[in-house]
Amino acid sequence: MYNVAQVIEEKCVAKKGCRLCIMYCPEANCLDLNVEKMVAEVNINRCKGCELCKVVCDAAKHHAIEMVAVSADGKLMDKAGEAAALGQAYQG
Repeated sequence: MYNVAQVIEEKCVAKKGCRLCIMYCPEANCLDLNVEKMVAEVNINRCKGCELCKVVCDAAKHHAIEMVAVSADGKLMDKAGEAAALGQAYQG
């Protein structure tokens, strides 16, 4: 089990110009703008769970990203597992 970022659409202010999570995500094509809904969207197959998007979103006081646990079969679970320290997912 590991954690991935999930955007809370009701709190996302991408339609007002915020793209902080997309800009700061170190993983290419992990966070993108859904132009139909005008919210950030996470590709859970690419997310490493580093939480950098959550850190910048919370710092901007939007709180639109939460970390959600993913089971071994790749399905999102109802609640988050134990969070890794920032950057821990990138350690060898």
